[in-house]
Amino acid sequence: MKALISQRVVTPTAVRPAAVCFANGRITAITPPDDVPNGYERVEVGRLVIMPGVVDVHVHINEPGRTHWEGFATATRAAAAGGITTVVDMPLNSDPVTTTLEALAAKKSAAQGQLWVNCAFHAGVVPGQLGQLAELLAEGCVAGKAFMVYSGIPEFGAADEAVLREAMQILARAGRPLLAHAEVDWPETAAPPPPWREYASYLASRPPSWEVEAIRLLIKLCRETGCATHIVHLATAEALPLLRAARAEGLPITIETAPHYLHFCAEEVPAGATQYKCAPPIREAANRESLWQALLAGEIDLIASDHSPCPPVLKGRERGDFAAAWGGIAGLQWLLPVVWSGLRGRRGALGENEALLRLADWLCAAPAKLVGMGERGRLEVGAAADIIVWDPDAAFEVTPATTYHRHKQTPYLGETLYGLVTRTYVGGELVYGHGRWEKREEGRGKRD
Repeated sequence: MKALISQRVVTPTAVRPAAVCFANGRITAITPPDDVPNGYERVEVGRLVIMPGVVDVHVHINEPGRTHWEGFATATRAAAAGGITTVVDMPLNSDPVTTTLEALAAKKSAAQGQLWVNCAFHAGVVPGQLGQLAELLAEGCVAGKAFMVYSGIPEFGAADEAVLREAMQILARAGRPLLAHAEVDWPETAAPPPPWREYASYLASRPPSWEVEAIRLLIKLCRETGCATHIVHLATAEALPLLRAARAEGLPITIETAPHYLHFCAEEVPAGATQYKCAPPIREAANRESLWQALLAGEIDLIASDHSPCPPVLKGRERGDFAAAWGGIAGLQWLLPVVWSGLRGRRGALGENEALLRLADWLCAAPAKLVGMGERGRLEVGAAADIIVWDPDAAFEVTPATTYHRHKQTPYLGETLYGLVTRTYVGGELVYGHGRWEKREEGRGKRD
């Protein structure tokens, strides 16, 4: 039994001095610092922030089948170092993709004994593979995930309107959301023929209209089926008026963006720097600021990493061809500090306490709510004791030596970020503290 004590504890309604008491994997009390019940070991952390563990609902772990891209051990170890206590694994780019009960069983088997943090799974929504979607949800998958454009691997095909409609009817009956990669590859683009060394050429190949038209279709299907619909990694602010109107209509639509869209901008991507390639693409600085304003206005609900790593050879840095490079950014470990660094510089009249409350909502409470994990993402009595301690004033440089994903290739290398995680507790057990991992025990990271 422990009591973590700080002058800055992020509860659901306020940042205040408090002691967070926990035992047997659950939060048992949140008291004034001097009122810790007898029998609890006091752990004083001064003015470091105590917050719920981050819930990252968009992570490509790739095991089994492509563990050389990323696996459960490396991904969840990096997550723990970044203050993430729950990850939800996408149905690709593992092999097989998670569209059948057999594939889900292979995922669960592969994760056994490798988890540093909690892990849950999404089910794939692809043409010709909806027959087991209801069973996948019954077996614990928390949502269905569809691509509306080529995913990058042929075994995970794009879902057209008919496939989406059928899947959304199944998901609505199960009370689970559809997560959609919202791009459709029309109208025609003005991109020059590849190869593309200039980032502007890649940017032109996936214009904002691709996102806008996909979101227009999703709104239509959401209205028709009543299925909760979640837009993953929104990259273009041009879609916000459509989404604003749909939500005003009362449609069950939620929106996520990713840290790379909030941190980088197209004007600053060097020629040939394929480590920045992702889909949808990183857009211009003005678009980035519009996404920030939408977040602050409550028009974007949450932020997830969209950690999508690959072996360095697939990025083709020596060629620098954005057309040929794999699209995906490795950034799981840096989700919290990237977002905090951006918010820190934009908080203005919010003040630090309100900024911390917003951060905890975007990274913890809202993601947990999306995937039905009400016991996580909040510091309150009865919740899971998934807790982090971090220093919002500590600056650090991202280096290969301190990057714990399987591959060190990331556009964040060399960036100076704020928000250093010092302790990560999963189910009340310390898994990471002050730059080192505690001995992993079976069951410490829960597999949902």
